[in-house]
Amino acid sequence: MDLEQLCRTADPVSRRAFLGGAARGLLGVTLMPSLNGLDGLFSTREEKIVLGPATAKNVIYLFMTGGMSHLDTFDLKPGSASQGPTKAVNSNVDGVLLSEHMPLLAKQMDKVAVINSMFSNQGAHVTGRYLMHTSYVARGTIKHPTMGAWLGHMAGRTNKTLPGHVAIGGGAAMATNGFLSSEYSPLPIGDPAKGLAHGTRHANVDAETFERRMARLQNMNKAFSARHGSPSTRAYDKMYQEAVKLMSSSDLAAFDIGKEESAIRDAYGSDPFAQGCLLARRLIEHDVRYVEVALDGWDTHDENFEAMESQCPKLDRALACLLADLEVRGLLNETLVVLATEFGRSPEVNEGRNGRDHHPRAFSCLLAGGGIKGGIRWGKTDEFGAQIVENKVTVPDFNATIAHALGLPLEHRVFSPSGRPFQVADKGKPVLQLFA
Repeated sequence: MDLEQLCRTADPVSRRAFLGGAARGLLGVTLMPSLNGLDGLFSTREEKIVLGPATAKNVIYLFMTGGMSHLDTFDLKPGSASQGPTKAVNSNVDGVLLSEHMPLLAKQMDKVAVINSMFSNQGAHVTGRYLMHTSYVARGTIKHPTMGAWLGHMAGRTNKTLPGHVAIGGGAAMATNGFLSSEYSPLPIGDPAKGLAHGTRHANVDAETFERRMARLQNMNKAFSARHGSPSTRAYDKMYQEAVKLMSSSDLAAFDIGKEESAIRDAYGSDPFAQGCLLARRLIEHDVRYVEVALDGWDTHDENFEAMESQCPKLDRALACLLADLEVRGLLNETLVVLATEFGRSPEVNEGRNGRDHHPRAFSCLLAGGGIKGGIRWGKTDEFGAQIVENKVTVPDFNATIAHALGLPLEHRVFSPSGRPFQVADKGKPVLQLFA
């Protein structure tokens, strides 16, 4: 099934049919007893939250783990010694070239803003991932919130039953509530094809037995909370109750991609990243506000060009289909699609290994939908793709642009348990020229 067939198959009228006018409100939920936020108390010191105008309601955040090569994806340098064997193809936007391995996405670039001037000061995987997700350099004394947690804390959730933040396929190792309340932790999904694990009552436990056990547990929790009450224990108790509520809700079907028409599932592809993108669309459609999907395999110190032949088609098919699917359902205007990575890869190719090393000084990211001006390229690197020569965008700037789209106040300060003030994107400045 091609993208044109997908657009004809999808039913725009059904985008809200699942919820059927369900009430909206604030909710924090997780089905995993995460301790990310239980080892520190959420600070009560905070300035008043005043949201700004938003161009996006939701975010689908696609993270390319390992450091995606910009020279072999979105910042090609035809004729340069740094290019290697990867050939460039024209997109449907003049002046925007893509890898030959991404022909489907080349037809969707009128929806996309390509940022070719990303800059990071972190060249290792762990620290690069951390900076990209939080805007802060990793410290041993504190964990900073990632964007999904900031969004939940500042703007709340839309659906009363479903979580506000979901991480699919490895994202749980990167997305975190940091020093914010545990209720803003992401809900991890390991295998998108299997959906939400342990989401239903065990077959050997009838409803009456389940209710009796839950009542007993609540009494035990009430006694514990009376003796050891704290924001963290109350947050965990709240999450547990809401997890149980989700188990009996019809909204649980949002996690089941098996309910999609087979033609649409086939259009996305069968690999885990593709199925993760499809699940992300279903969750956004059902008012989950922030979904991260990870695609591993971009750490190409060895055999870079062979890896591009397998990696790029996965990204190409899934992202092209996601953009077309969101558009036909009327969701692209309110959903910001983000493609990010840790850093780029070196223009120099390793002798004997045929690979590219870490290169944080210049790399590429994408933004689409959610008020972003499509069909543009922002920033420029030199003829080798080594240095930024025009419109540098730092990692905090990139995250500030996401926050601006969501209407999150960039100057708003939240104090960590140690009393230090933090902002959603550190001191980053949004790239306002990217907005329509």
